[in-house]
Amino acid sequence: MRQSSWWVRISLINLGLVAMLGSIMRYKIGFELPFFEQKFLQEAHSHFAFTGWISHTLYFLLYGIFKENLPDVRDNVYRKLILINLLSAYGMLVSFLVQGYGPVSLFFSTISMINGYVFAGFALRDTARLPSTHLGKNWITVSLWFSILSTVGTMVLSWMMSTHHFDKDVYLGSIYFYLHFQYNGWFIFACFGIFMDRIKTLHPPVPEAKRSFLLFALAGIPAYFLSTLWAHLPVWLYALVVVAAIIQVAGWYYFVRMLIKVKTGLSQTFERTVLVLFVIVGLALSLKLILQLGSTIPIVSKLAFGFRPIVIAYLHLVLLLIVTGFLLTFLFGTGIIRPTRQARFALVLFIGGVILNELVLAIQGIGAFSYTVIPYANEALFGIALILLSGAVLLLLSQWKQRTGD
Repeated sequence: MRQSSWWVRISLINLGLVAMLGSIMRYKIGFELPFFEQKFLQEAHSHFAFTGWISHTLYFLLYGIFKENLPDVRDNVYRKLILINLLSAYGMLVSFLVQGYGPVSLFFSTISMINGYVFAGFALRDTARLPSTHLGKNWITVSLWFSILSTVGTMVLSWMMSTHHFDKDVYLGSIYFYLHFQYNGWFIFACFGIFMDRIKTLHPPVPEAKRSFLLFALAGIPAYFLSTLWAHLPVWLYALVVVAAIIQVAGWYYFVRMLIKVKTGLSQTFERTVLVLFVIVGLALSLKLILQLGSTIPIVSKLAFGFRPIVIAYLHLVLLLIVTGFLLTFLFGTGIIRPTRQARFALVLFIGGVILNELVLAIQGIGAFSYTVIPYANEALFGIALILLSGAVLLLLSQWKQRTGD
């Protein structure tokens, strides 16, 4: 993995671009900026975050796992697939900024989707070759299948646009389908698999590890309907959703129990700062699972889906604090991001900014319950966006200075 310094630099460049787009979006909410269309900014921001930052990082981390554990990995194939993913991500970044959903952006989106299928095909083949005792194997396998499944949502959206047959519930359901199997499937399951590969030498207890995986995997598909509680689900499906939410909490319980049993090994593997950040990510995941369980209460669900700040806070909780927080901490803790003093400061600054962002969005959302406008909330969110941008840029600079001459 350490030989992938260029992939890491590109990841951090892309994270900086995502943060920059987020800052511009926040600026436009509080102030005037006529040069960009807000909707186009949002589309470029989300597509590039998914493809250019998270998927790119997961791709080269999974490729690194195959390199370390298997003979005869097709290096040229993986490098080309990672490169194509990057090219399609930059194509979407520019085209969505210029035209939103249009022929060019849909072309690059299609290339990205097809490339994802090919990557998943090769990765599934190599994951199958991992030893049966590899505790990350099943997590990675399911994550790749979920990445494929998520594209059903985009296919339905494309069909609706091409045929001009628009149905509001189908439209929203397709968006949430894609988001669920990206966020809660591809992203989170891949992160679990990558983490399990890292701690395999600590010999974590197998029963807890297997139970955790089985419970999360069992709940993966029915948990999608947690995002569609607004659609007046039939009683049997609603009951299934409640069970899925409970099962996920149980899966996290067994995973935490496993970590407690190897806490001595974890403290010897990771430095204190890394362990603290991992705990923050774990607390964020705990909060996510509790919120999902709480959302099965009808009145809570109505409030959650009825106020935009709450929806944005939840999406950012998963994308920024859980997934991005984990990836940055993992890259730093394993030395893939060189752990310099400047890098440590930048990482803490970024995670601190994410926590502040969640707090302000939560306050804004609570205020929305009583239709109370929180003064200077938008200005505060813009300032926090600048903190995130500063953290991302400082993290990149720390690596560029240290790694010139690699």
